[in-house]
Amino acid sequence: MNVHRERLAATFTELCEIDSPSRREGRISQRLQQIFRELGAAEIVEDDSAARTGSECGNLIVRFPGTLELAPIFFSCHMDTVQPAEGVRVKRSGDLFTSASDTILGSDDKSGIAACIEAMRVLRESGRPHRPVELVITTCEEIGLVGAKALDPVLVRAREGYALDSSGFARVVTHAPAANRLTVTVSGVAAHAGLHPEWGVNALILAAKALAQVPNGRIDEETTTNFGTVKGGTAANIVPEKVVLEGEVRSHSMAKLERVTEEIREIFTAVVANWTDPTGSAKGMPAVEIEVVQDFPAMQLRREDPVLRRVEAAARSIGMELTYERAGGGSDANIFNGYGLTTAIVATGMTNVHSTTEQVELQDMVDLTRLLIALMTEASC
Repeated sequence: MNVHRERLAATFTELCEIDSPSRREGRISQRLQQIFRELGAAEIVEDDSAARTGSECGNLIVRFPGTLELAPIFFSCHMDTVQPAEGVRVKRSGDLFTSASDTILGSDDKSGIAACIEAMRVLRESGRPHRPVELVITTCEEIGLVGAKALDPVLVRAREGYALDSSGFARVVTHAPAANRLTVTVSGVAAHAGLHPEWGVNALILAAKALAQVPNGRIDEETTTNFGTVKGGTAANIVPEKVVLEGEVRSHSMAKLERVTEEIREIFTAVVANWTDPTGSAKGMPAVEIEVVQDFPAMQLRREDPVLRRVEAAARSIGMELTYERAGGGSDANIFNGYGLTTAIVATGMTNVHSTTEQVELQDMVDLTRLLIALMTEASC
């Protein structure tokens, strides 16, 4: 079965040129539903997640019946893109796709969607037997995996699948860290900075003292921390009353994740508790509030897991050699694995993602399509 290169290229270009920044995925959802109907999908489900995500549409679950007596398999992509994503126009130089202007390209993640569409077209034209296939296409992935978090996993009938959403090619991601999101609110006491500074308690200074002590950056080979935003204060002549810091802790080890998170909590608590008023004039006492929310669970697959043995056998059948890696970021696959849907991440060929120099090669998308077809059709997989 031959992949139609130019048809794949045209599909990819069309999808990229439909603007779909996070929460504005309505147009591309409508186009995808039209394509899947034309491909003979047995069922297209748009869930009710939009009420929770704020998107123009819900997640899509698309079902194609199989002709092989095998368990169903799913492939996941996301339809949203990062900004700048207004008026995307694709530039093709030979077989290299880039943005023609100062926008992102959109290969993250439309390279994965285009490969899924071409794979189903090839199977439809060839009539080759294949297992039941589900496509799970989410919204709002780029703003915190929001669409996947709002998905009811009962809607996905397959128990195993692949998230087509990583840079590079012939890479399978088997491990990704869990993450805790931290919001730290340090409250002080406002005062006029010129008239009565001693009446105030500077929340910014307290936050800075604590921040200087917390573990930062790479803690070890499994764990990282970062504080990325600081918001607070009202004017240069007012002692700042409140400062809010947002940060995260990530780790492949749940024990380390909790230990480092607790260490940060203890440092902020201690700095505020140990504050003293040198003049005895302050009009109040400082306080700190620390909110910890699990952003996503860890993803940990073993080489002997069927989902990995299947993709290895499929790659071998088409002469492709895969590498298996650990990632430092989170994706929809973390959420799906947390739902009990065993999910590996497969790279699509995209590079320089989240930038205006994003690019992808047509041959990588062709080979990805060949891998998907092998996964759908090989009875030994």
